[in-house]
Amino acid sequence: MGWVITPALLLDRAILERNLSKMARKASGHGVALRPHIKTHKCLEIARMQIEQGAIGIAAATLTEARIFAKAGIEDITHAFPLDPGRISPALDLAEQVVLRVTVDDLSAARALEEASGRRGQTVHTWLKVDCGYHRAGVDPTSDYALQISRFLHEAPHIEFNGLLTHAGHAYKVRSMEELIGVANQERDTMIALRERLSQEGIGPLLLSIGSTPTMSVVDNLEGIDEIRPGNYAFHDWTQVRLGSCNLEDCAVTVLTTVVSRQPGSSHVVVDAGALALSHDPGPAHVESEPGRGKVLSGKGMDSIHPDLRVSAISQEHGIIRGVRPGGVRDLKVGSRIRILPNHSCLTAALFDEYLVVDGQEEVDRWKILRSRS
Repeated sequence: MGWVITPALLLDRAILERNLSKMARKASGHGVALRPHIKTHKCLEIARMQIEQGAIGIAAATLTEARIFAKAGIEDITHAFPLDPGRISPALDLAEQVVLRVTVDDLSAARALEEASGRRGQTVHTWLKVDCGYHRAGVDPTSDYALQISRFLHEAPHIEFNGLLTHAGHAYKVRSMEELIGVANQERDTMIALRERLSQEGIGPLLLSIGSTPTMSVVDNLEGIDEIRPGNYAFHDWTQVRLGSCNLEDCAVTVLTTVVSRQPGSSHVVVDAGALALSHDPGPAHVESEPGRGKVLSGKGMDSIHPDLRVSAISQEHGIIRGVRPGGVRDLKVGSRIRILPNHSCLTAALFDEYLVVDGQEEVDRWKILRSRS
């Protein structure tokens, strides 16, 4: 791979392609559309691979990302983030260029969207965000408020009410495979029940859009669901491994870092990967006996976690690798290279400007990470 300035984000192309293909086959096998969330990779090359494998479009977390990917030729985009009045005008601008599907969970925002669309003579595709158990955003599916907003969206002349959208983020807090499967089933069943409730009120027909990587990795019944929106599945990470969503060999991105300091007699070394390379995400600390800021790999492939080394602490640019046992860092000299599997690949990718795409140990390409916020 030659000499690489570190910290660097390595992307194993073969593992990436395998992950993309696996989820595409799952969606096809269950008869649902795949709309991957690109907030994980923020990369045109990867999005194009997903489209080539059958994805109907993408989901994006920001309007900036939606604009970038629209300009690159992707024509069906869900802005999977609650819309507020300040974002309505730029959203409608983009909706004149591609099929943009916005997301609301607030009645006043929905009314503002209808008013703005009416003034411009536009009709805008809209999802209603539903809380399926995460309790972060979205309407309570059993509430009168859910019915009130749904009726407004259904009747608004300048809103095309596409359907119901949710995210089972509470899947990241499970402690067992049994719990994870339970969350996956809850996500599906909650949405089906709300659609049936709304149908009885004459509201519909409505599509159902669900999906997180943990739930979509384990769910075995998607009957009644129309599309899924996993994102992290492209890369996976240590959190996904611990949750049971994947195996270690399914992880496609690692951070390459260099030992920059080692003092005589010390039980640790310092590397050049800190919070601005690994993020401060604690990972699956609720199921970890020894939580850290990532896992040191032993060897050059995705073979195993190093038994004697831990990422014990990080500051902005520094990482502390500590030996579990006396002499654990004996073989690490200043200039030694280490690969770290991040806790959360989405946050890690957002900290870098590019992927070093590798085939085994050979660098084969570099792909830009489009992390602009402007």
